[in-house]
Amino acid sequence: MAAVRRTDPFRELAGLQERMNRIFDETLGSASRREDEALTATWTPPVDILERKDRILLTAELPGFSEDQIRLRFEEGVLTLEGERRFQKEADDARYHCVERSYGRFSRSFQLPANVDEEAISATFVNGLLVIELPKREEAPAKSIRIRTGGAPPVDVK
Repeated sequence: MAAVRRTDPFRELAGLQERMNRIFDETLGSASRREDEALTATWTPPVDILERKDRILLTAELPGFSEDQIRLRFEEGVLTLEGERRFQKEADDARYHCVERSYGRFSRSFQLPANVDEEAISATFVNGLLVIELPKREEAPAKSIRIRTGGAPPVDVK
């Protein structure tokens, strides 16, 4: 039986959008743009999110980065991952025939569930993988509220 390769429709759609943007940019873009700006584009690193009973694990693929090039912050229930990969231009006598790696700034934000313990969030960075561990707080059980019948309302309703 032949192996069937599955494709990710969202990745294909993102690639199509990038190609369309490039076509419009080349057609309508400024002719005076510097060469290194043309090679710099906004991009987003791929991320996996795994939820377990006691925690959420977010793994971002950031090959070629070092810890000091990555910023991570948690504010009002939103985890934000930011960074930048700068294009390193070679000597003036060198010419690129192909540039496929992504360069420029990126920013990814994730709305987290209310039960994430923000004081216990940790991150490790090894071999180009940033793993963010988001422990969950134990949720208080739902409280049942007894409804009384009869009698006067507690406040004057008009």
